[in-house]
Amino acid sequence: MFTGLVAAIGTIDRVTEKDLGRELRVRCPWIDLRLGESIALNGACLTVRTTDAGWFTVAAVSTTLDRTTIGSWAVGTAVNLERAMKLGDRLGGHLVQGHVDGVGTVKNVVRRDSALMVDIEVPPEVEQFLVAHGSVTVDGVSLTVNGLPARGALQVSIIEWTEHHTTLGRLQTGDRVHLEADVIGKYVRALITPYQLGSDPNSPGPIGV
Repeated sequence: MFTGLVAAIGTIDRVTEKDLGRELRVRCPWIDLRLGESIALNGACLTVRTTDAGWFTVAAVSTTLDRTTIGSWAVGTAVNLERAMKLGDRLGGHLVQGHVDGVGTVKNVVRRDSALMVDIEVPPEVEQFLVAHGSVTVDGVSLTVNGLPARGALQVSIIEWTEHHTTLGRLQTGDRVHLEADVIGKYVRALITPYQLGSDPNSPGPIGV
């Protein structure tokens, strides 16, 4: 579990193609990583395979590559990094699972005073969970839904701190970003779906609970 508060920006310094996917070596500021630790890279939870002072490796299998932009990452790509939260940590952002629900496309970036206003085209599997002033994760960063300007569109505001301490300050039109919807919204949607469909809420349904 994560909070969407980026702790560091890492850099891909090696990409190795494997039979089952890709292995990435990532430069980072940490010297105390442990094998098997979970780290979110641009919001995608991956497992530390090997590590030493200042770097670690992770592997992305074919399923992960199909659902994320990791297949396009190359040497020099900058990524937002967050280590898994500890029980009792401050929840400064919101509950983030590190599961990419869909990939969005940046449609517009406009500066307004000290903030960047970013419009993102979102897929239906993410749009259904968005509410104005709710939470959304963009490339691993916990953000507030600033607005829903049109069908299939999301607007977020990137404050100065986030602009300078994450990769979001580098976004340009056409960039593809990882999106994760609020997990609470997912459960609420699952719980009310049988009632919306007019089915018997006591019978086994699509929610799987």
